[in-house]
Amino acid sequence: MNRSDLARAAGVQRSTIGKILAEGSVQLPNVQLAANCASALGVSLDWLSALTDRMERPGDVVEDGIRMEAAARTSTDDRLLEWHREAAGYKIRHVPTSLPELLKTRTVLEWEYRAHVGKTPGQAIAAVEDRMDWMRQNMSDYEIALPRHEIESFARGEGYWSGLGAGARKMQLERMAESCEQLYPSLRIFIYDAHQIFSAPLTVFGPLLGVIYVGSVTLAFRQAGRVRSLARHFDGLVRAADGDPRDVPQWFGELARR
Repeated sequence: MNRSDLARAAGVQRSTIGKILAEGSVQLPNVQLAANCASALGVSLDWLSALTDRMERPGDVVEDGIRMEAAARTSTDDRLLEWHREAAGYKIRHVPTSLPELLKTRTVLEWEYRAHVGKTPGQAIAAVEDRMDWMRQNMSDYEIALPRHEIESFARGEGYWSGLGAGARKMQLERMAESCEQLYPSLRIFIYDAHQIFSAPLTVFGPLLGVIYVGSVTLAFRQAGRVRSLARHFDGLVRAADGDPRDVPQWFGELARR
């Protein structure tokens, strides 16, 4: 858009725009002209006035600040992989819906996703494993918070995990113990007491994005203040955690032996 185009869109003479944009000019537009220019240029009035570093108009900022995304049954969702790639090099904080998929055995994946909608179990598992391989190779700093009662329920085969054999559960706990030792300190797991603090499943992708998982949809936040709030919530889980992440492999091992 040249100056003539902008003048026509803003409803003023070209000379008016020329005076405002002239090098060394101290002339400022009135509020109406500034608003018309911002609208014509598709930017926010605050950005045009150098009051913010965000060019988006208010409605665009709100829309970008929180989005509802359709959620896949598993973490094979391309959008989740895209978010992980976008956050490469940043710390990722995660509260999973069940066990961390990064650490699941193939047996557990087969049992859990045997009824995966839209794919055969094999296809779903292959997609999960491909994504997990990518994450392991590109892991920089990954923190996971798990409620103690969920892991103990898994070890006993209760609730959601009813029907999964003891051998499969033992192998899964041994896998988690081994992986925690091998990947530490890049991967740190914190065990917290849900009687003291509660958390919905969520992931905080560095300072870029916070995601809350709500069944068939995810709520994705990009507004910096909201992302910081989710990060502070996760930090609260870490502060409330029992013991040190270096002790977690031993605890997994003890559950496996029982």
